Amino acid sequence: MRLISFLDQGQPRLAALKDGNVYRLDSILDDPQANLMDILRQGPDALASLSDKFAQSDLPVDKSLTLESMRFLPPIGRPGKIICLGLNYADHAAEGGHSRPEYPSVFLRSATSLVAHGQNMILPECSEQLDYEAELAVIIGTRCKNVPVEKAQEVIAGYSCFNDGSIRDYQRKTAQWTVGKNFDATGAFGPFFVSVEELPPAAKGLRIQTRLNGVVMQDANTSDMLFPVEEAIAILSECMTLEPGDVIVTGTPAGVGAARKPPVWMKANDLVEVEIEGIGILSNTVASQKQHGSQIT
Repeated sequence: MRLISFLDQGQPRLAALKDGNVYRLDSILDDPQANLMDILRQGPDALASLSDKFAQSDLPVDKSLTLESMRFLPPIGRPGKIICLGLNYADHAAEGGHSRPEYPSVFLRSATSLVAHGQNMILPECSEQLDYEAELAVIIGTRCKNVPVEKAQEVIAGYSCFNDGSIRDYQRKTAQWTVGKNFDATGAFGPFFVSVEELPPAAKGLRIQTRLNGVVMQDANTSDMLFPVEEAIAILSECMTLEPGDVIVTGTPAGVGAARKPPVWMKANDLVEVEIEGIGILSNTVASQKQHGSQIT
């Protein structure tokens, strides 16, 4: 099942994508305003139940909704945890001067750093070093702790694309990467939530790319991860309870802008696309903070 979180007349809504057509799910949801997080929190069977309802229903195609006209929201708007792995591809670790890690680098993102497909990633006034990072996002569907590797696939609800936009000079200001990874509207997430049955086990063997203004900058495969999805879940759940709607962002391959000579930073009006085979294309334009405007609320 492929789900779209979107905004309709100021209200969040949920739709399904099938054969290129968009179907509103309001009429088969117990709460028409339920989002994906609400459904996942109902328990491990709720998503399967929604999929069955959709398959058995005779919902009409909503011709007023097109992928081009919809205002997307992140698949999970406010995850309890956004857990990110760094240096999870050997070639990316090497290009940054790092040896192959024995344990993954782990950092957290905040919900305020997220931005949806089709929306602007924001280049802040304080830096010119906005970098791209294509990553596979794993959405947890079951509350779990101490998950063995062989059971890890059972706790995954689905997958999406992620662009772990990084403000490199701020990332390097401290030994911890938190600040450089949490500027507002730098973590692009979407466009779709794709449930586990749509993809190979643990999303292995999927081509992953970044294109900047149409030029391929990163091109790898999810099988190249040093800590594959199942192992990442086992490692993380050893120390923390994973909950429905938590997002694990699994690291990026080689080709980031910071490692290029000279470095390639994203600029205002650039178009950046992250594509993962079988999931979709996450597309965002870059805007400067001045273009976006300041907000005090």
